[in-house]
Amino acid sequence: MPKLGVNIDHVATIRQARRTVEPDPVAAAVLCELAGCDSITIHLREDRRHIQDRDVEVLRRTLRLPMNLEVAATDEMVGIALETKPEYVCLVPEKRQEVTTEGGLDVAGSRSELGRQIARLREGGIAVSLFIDPDATQIRASKELGADMIELHTGSYAEKWRESDTELKRLVEGTALARELDLVVNAGHGLTYWNVRPIAEIPEMHELNIGHSIVSRAVLVGMERAVREMKLAMSGLPYGA
Repeated sequence: MPKLGVNIDHVATIRQARRTVEPDPVAAAVLCELAGCDSITIHLREDRRHIQDRDVEVLRRTLRLPMNLEVAATDEMVGIALETKPEYVCLVPEKRQEVTTEGGLDVAGSRSELGRQIARLREGGIAVSLFIDPDATQIRASKELGADMIELHTGSYAEKWRESDTELKRLVEGTALARELDLVVNAGHGLTYWNVRPIAEIPEMHELNIGHSIVSRAVLVGMERAVREMKLAMSGLPYGA
């Protein structure tokens, strides 16, 4: 079974709705660790709509779990990553007007700029992941530019999993190709307690990064229980009421 990385962005979303001090993403990260998750993901967006610079700094000092820092491939954001030194950075596409990340990077069409940012991160001793769609061209381009890993965008699968297995097949084939190229494969976006199991069953899937569904359930049942239940859902076991 793959590892579980918990994205705690939306804990900060709740806090920022009132511009106050709670709920605290750092406290949420501690509870995720106690519940058995394997890493913590945070996305420091350019517009700072949820995670703030101070969150990144405090989490880096206090986390015992690996930190996956998601940032846009810009000089400013990569500079922050180089100062923070997380275990790995996931470069993601970002649009100011979007509610959440809408698709993967166009690695093949942005080779020059992405290659420059990947090189900066790797020279700084940080492993690099690229958030991409399960497309062979993008996967091969990720390898050619020197990425250590990829995170496959599961948004299309999450939207269509009840209707068709086409998107699941794309993810299975994409994972197989990436592993042939010696890329570590993670996946995430739109995964829930109901649709996660088929993704968790993909051979050689390394880690699933899940945020909104876990935080949503945590509002009702608590963070520790929500994380434990996601791990159960990934394994195919009953996870609660």
